[in-house]
Amino acid sequence: MNVVDSARFMALVSVGLTDAIISVLDAKYHYNFWRPITAIRNGDIDGNPATDREATWQPIATTPMHPEYPCAHCIQSGSVASVVKAVFGSTDIPEIALTSPTAPGVTHRWTSMTVLAEEIANARVWAGFHYRFSTRVGTDMGLRLGDYVAKNVMQPLSTR
Repeated sequence: MNVVDSARFMALVSVGLTDAIISVLDAKYHYNFWRPITAIRNGDIDGNPATDREATWQPIATTPMHPEYPCAHCIQSGSVASVVKAVFGSTDIPEIALTSPTAPGVTHRWTSMTVLAEEIANARVWAGFHYRFSTRVGTDMGLRLGDYVAKNVMQPLSTR
């Protein structure tokens, strides 16, 4: 990419991420849905006789201190995936690799923004922070938002 196209791409990603955070926090506080830790620990008072209480259940890490629905990590990853697709015509990317101090010696690699977004969604469920429906809604919100941003914000000037 030349400098101008690269700057536009990074700006679109930034606008998409910022709009994603605004949208998801607005939704979270509108719906104010309880996290799995609260639901699982209070299964005896949820009005459903088929659920039991698991008072000592713990997620994999500390649960975020804001409402559960929809998934914020998912809307962000969906937004970036959608901007990548809109700009490059595909969610396929050159390989990126990430490590984490909490998983020494583990390196995750991706060549698809779609696969990256799916892994982020799965990780949020597996960690015990979100329900599957929240990750699906969050990812879909991000995909739609990123597509909108890429098609409507900072359009290239015609060189005719």
